[in-house]
Amino acid sequence: MRYLITGSEGQLGYDIIRELKKRGINDNNIIAPTLEEMDITDIDQVENVVLASSPDIIFHCAAWTNVDLAEEKEDLVYKVNVEGTKNLVEMAREVGAKIIYISTDYVFDGKKEGIYDVKDMPNPLGVYGKTKFLGEVHTMEYSKSFIVRVSWVFGINGNNFVKKMLELAQTKDELNIVSDQIGSPTYTVDLAKLLVDMSETEKYGIYHATNSSYCSWAEFAKYIFETNNLNVKVNEIKTSEYKTKAKRPLNSKLDKQVLLDKGFYILPEWKDAIIRYNEELKTNINTK
Repeated sequence: MRYLITGSEGQLGYDIIRELKKRGINDNNIIAPTLEEMDITDIDQVENVVLASSPDIIFHCAAWTNVDLAEEKEDLVYKVNVEGTKNLVEMAREVGAKIIYISTDYVFDGKKEGIYDVKDMPNPLGVYGKTKFLGEVHTMEYSKSFIVRVSWVFGINGNNFVKKMLELAQTKDELNIVSDQIGSPTYTVDLAKLLVDMSETEKYGIYHATNSSYCSWAEFAKYIFETNNLNVKVNEIKTSEYKTKAKRPLNSKLDKQVLLDKGFYILPEWKDAIIRYNEELKTNINTK
């Protein structure tokens, strides 16, 4: 099997490659082009890479993810998240490859009472969510596709909320964190394992895949500080008190039942994931 990973330099792409290597996949069968080697918005570059490598599976992790800046750069974000995805889907169809498209809780407006099911109609609030949903639409047009919605992602290879909290803790003893946005953190090590397992099947469709249980950003921050023995006071504030360019969904609770229905498994509790991630961060520092 040959695997093509877009966004290989990001958090998830990095861990998918690690997971493939852990399973004994030869480097020659892992195609991980940099942005310079394959700009997904350039159909000619995508065509060249896909035809030359002829992958069996495409993990499409590349995306514009800066939610606030997306509001100022709508055309560019559309090009990356929509046209880039369309290009990859077209080329997946051309070579008969499966494609796994990574989407987001931001396709929902967060106004639902309860938990979002995969059958709930998306209604994104901002440019980022809208473009990711349009990417889903293009992906759904291809029969050999998986759409996997995730949220609050953290991994070793990139910036994320955990690293930001640990960094702020070096200079701050008190932080204001929103407490009315509820969702689930997603550890890329756990997600990568599931995605590779998924890629070995033909159980196509839409999935929600985050770590188990729900929390607010404030609860998330408190647990990060607690498990790292950091004495930082977290002041819980409302989203309305923390002004951002992009609107964010208050309810990002995603129902993961479809994973079980299709013979997969639920990812571990987010608190368990944080403990393991803390260890990974320490190991990473010690080996540098």
